[in-house]
Amino acid sequence: EAGVLDGGYWYENLRGQVRFAPAVADLLGQRFGVFLEVSAHPVLVQPINEIVDDADVVVTGSLRRDDGGLRRLLTSMAELFVRGVPVDWTGVLPAAAASARVELPTYAFDHQHYWLQTADAADATSLGQSPTDHPLLSAVVRLAQSDGAVFTSRLSLRTHPWLADHAIGGVVLFPGTGLVELAVRAGDEVGCPVLDELVTESPLVVPEHGGVRVQVAVGGPDDHGTRPVQVYSLREDGTDVWTRHATGVLSATPSTGTRFDFTAWPPPGARRVEVGDLYTDLAERGYAYGPAFQGVRTVWRRGEEVFAEVALPEEHRGDATAYGIHPALLDAALQTGTVAAAVAGTDEQPGRAVMPFAWNGLALHAVGASALRVRVAPGGPDTMTVEAADQTGGPVLTMDSLVLRAVSTDQADAAGSNSLFQVDWVELPAAAGPPSPSWVAVTTADDVAALSDAPDAAVLEAVGDGDALAVTSRVLAVVQAWLTAAELDESRLVVATRGAMPAGDGVVTDPAASAVWGLVRAAQAENPDRIVLLDCDPATDDGPETVLGAVLASGEPQVATRGTTLSVPRLARVTPAADSPVRFGPDATVLVSGAGTLGALAARRLVTRHGVRRLVLASRRGRDADGVAELVAELTGQGADVSVRACDLSDRDQVAALLAQERPHAVVHTAGVFDAGVVGALTPEKLARVFAPKVDAARHLDELTRDLPLDAFIVYSSASSIFMGAGSGGYAAANAYLDGLMAHRRAAGLPGLSLAWGPWQQLTGMADTIDDLTLDRMSRREGRGGVLGLGSEEGMDLFDAALASGPALLVPVKLDLREVRADAATGGGVPHLLRGLVRVGRQSARAASGGDGGLARRLAELAPADQEALLLDLVRAQVAVVLGHSEAGAVRADAAFKDAGFDSLTSVELRNRLREATGLKLPATLVFDYPNAQALARHLRDELAVDAVSPVDSVLAGLAGLESTLGSAVFDHEARDRITTRLRELLNTAEAVADPDPTDDDLETASDEELFALVDRLV
Repeated sequence: EAGVLDGGYWYENLRGQVRFAPAVADLLGQRFGVFLEVSAHPVLVQPINEIVDDADVVVTGSLRRDDGGLRRLLTSMAELFVRGVPVDWTGVLPAAAASARVELPTYAFDHQHYWLQTADAADATSLGQSPTDHPLLSAVVRLAQSDGAVFTSRLSLRTHPWLADHAIGGVVLFPGTGLVELAVRAGDEVGCPVLDELVTESPLVVPEHGGVRVQVAVGGPDDHGTRPVQVYSLREDGTDVWTRHATGVLSATPSTGTRFDFTAWPPPGARRVEVGDLYTDLAERGYAYGPAFQGVRTVWRRGEEVFAEVALPEEHRGDATAYGIHPALLDAALQTGTVAAAVAGTDEQPGRAVMPFAWNGLALHAVGASALRVRVAPGGPDTMTVEAADQTGGPVLTMDSLVLRAVSTDQADAAGSNSLFQVDWVELPAAAGPPSPSWVAVTTADDVAALSDAPDAAVLEAVGDGDALAVTSRVLAVVQAWLTAAELDESRLVVATRGAMPAGDGVVTDPAASAVWGLVRAAQAENPDRIVLLDCDPATDDGPETVLGAVLASGEPQVATRGTTLSVPRLARVTPAADSPVRFGPDATVLVSGAGTLGALAARRLVTRHGVRRLVLASRRGRDADGVAELVAELTGQGADVSVRACDLSDRDQVAALLAQERPHAVVHTAGVFDAGVVGALTPEKLARVFAPKVDAARHLDELTRDLPLDAFIVYSSASSIFMGAGSGGYAAANAYLDGLMAHRRAAGLPGLSLAWGPWQQLTGMADTIDDLTLDRMSRREGRGGVLGLGSEEGMDLFDAALASGPALLVPVKLDLREVRADAATGGGVPHLLRGLVRVGRQSARAASGGDGGLARRLAELAPADQEALLLDLVRAQVAVVLGHSEAGAVRADAAFKDAGFDSLTSVELRNRLREATGLKLPATLVFDYPNAQALARHLRDELAVDAVSPVDSVLAGLAGLESTLGSAVFDHEARDRITTRLRELLNTAEAVADPDPTDDDLETASDEELFALVDRLV
């Protein structure tokens, strides 16, 4: 438009700040609830999502890169429509379609249901247990040998949604009053209804997704008739280790003492206390109480005594009769203790949060109350006595004392952190005289190509010599040659390093070779049972051949030797220490490298949680990086001094200049570049691109800060360096170098911490190269356990927990191990790295090759058309698993694999699955050579070379089965006559087919026997 979009306009447009975040915030303030980006590809959707955070708004795009047709546009419109945004469809529907009525099919729908199906609950009695008829306890098992009992249950936010109203520090905790209810109910069942004592040991976290199993164990009676009671839990997505949350003593007789008279209410002389800000005050202390736990109605005070009326919300009152005393109601009674401490002046730290620690002398006199009159009185420092009555003054509960204990929200966060792991090196049992395998040494791809006879193993020694890129590139060439050599399919390539892994004493002497482990781990994930990793003892000169037999015999894909000990890597959960070994001083300068979302999250956390007041943000683009201006303004507003430097950290001179100018006290390196692709598609050039911001930058920062008194040196690695590297071999290698470098620094007495992050839910920058299909693959269980995305707040809580932990390598990743555990329970395999978290079960017995259960046997019994149908079902089922479909019916037989979303990695996954199912040696290019499920099924049939079953063989097989049945069955006279008649009919039919009716000439020449046989057939 002339006079508007002139040179001055564009000058101001380029020079001025966009102020995108303030604009979006202003729109939110004006109650705009829908943000639609109309563009060729969503660029602003992600930043808007980060700005709106948890606000109830809709954010979406219109088109996507390589998906810009009408179908994509209509899909985007549908996404808006199902989120409640009105859409006028008349422009794209046929005339009068809006008022038309569609005829429904007369047959039952056979499509997939999108609503949840209700599963029938198992009856406790049918499982050999006894029902308890309690909302928090499902069943009880009496223990014959001890006269004890074990009560079982399962808690979740789906089955017990009111628990979500009890959150401490952002984590949903099962209330301490719930532990009391569990113990008291268990005592009722065994004749000990009085809770003499219950000591809380650790909070019971209720996960956001899934559930937690609960056991209440009651022991046998002692000489005085008392019984011990303990409460345990086991998270369904965690390890097989139970956690004890409380321990106590149950008895049959309550203590005697004077009870308060609640009939005169409110008590004479009591003055009413205003409690309008009670829950606001509790929220400031970290208690995020929802409606179910906001039960305090009125409070009075008389001296040091506090009286209150508490009640359940109307929607929960009907549930009260199922409980001894509803945990939310008892919790509300205890909340008056906050008022008691405040009015008595005994709370020396009014802002602190306290939780019940020790319950003493608790007796329940009446059950099912929905409202209470409560008396709370101080019983000493952090101690109070509690009595409660119903609305008529009748006694409900007495408690001699309740001891409170201060707890920080950080402790609650730590209790909810179930996603921080370390890599333990676990000793393998000594093998009994392993055989000495045949082996050859290889150093180049040409050596692999020159192998004429397939040995048991080929050994490739990889020494870093300080050049991670060179050694990784050399190993890459050999690995690629090995994987393409079909004649070596039964052999193993052993890649041997020395001092690349922190086994034994945790020392890494060759961090450059650590990168080789990341690359080969990715190759192992893509090509199971082809390659073995071996890290030799750096303290000896023994070659890999000395342990080769034992390593191959172990069946482990990754082994380290230290002395005479073989050890293997296993993931293990980390328990954060009470005091953080990493502290940032108030005057410390912290260098944060990388301008992506992860760097911004780290910078915010350092300022808001760790009190850092001077930050240096370094990235290649400096102030021109997306979101940097807004981040600086935000942190400056919080009192931080923030400097932004444009610096390419892969350039040693630029890093040296930056460090000389800023002199940081701590380094947090988050920069990186993701490059997807299977190992077979990698090149040295692609490796170099990924290594630059990771390997080169970290090496420069390490070498150039050695003279600085650093408090912390933290690098952001990736879980792909350990067990999620399939399809990202170069990225895995670069991050494995960081892991090794940090262990190398620790061995030198320097700070070093590598955080091998799992996937995040929302990212920008580096993660723009990770598409939805790749993230979906990462989230599937195949070979790695279920991996879920980390939320921003959740991830930074893990950052804090990691700083409070000791190992040089930590793995913050959100695992859901339920399917892995279910597989193990039925005899399935467990990935080696996860065997420290999931106990390996007994393997299922297998039939001999060619047995009735074998694929070859099943095919041999079928006609050619049926053979192809069986293999087609097999292919479709495996394709559905790889692509994440719920059933094989979603895979069309003639649909092209390339149109279904297959790439090089999913092709490898499908190849691996079909190889396991058929026993065939199949190439990684399978889906590219055979473009759809039908063509692939035909290829498998040709490769299996199963002969079609002849009609004679089919009939004889049926007769053999009939003979077996007749020989083992017992029939009465009538049944035997019916069977005999039918067999004669079949015999006559067979003879008629083999010998058609004779002609007149045949009758003339027939013998007497032939004539009698003819008469028999005709009768």
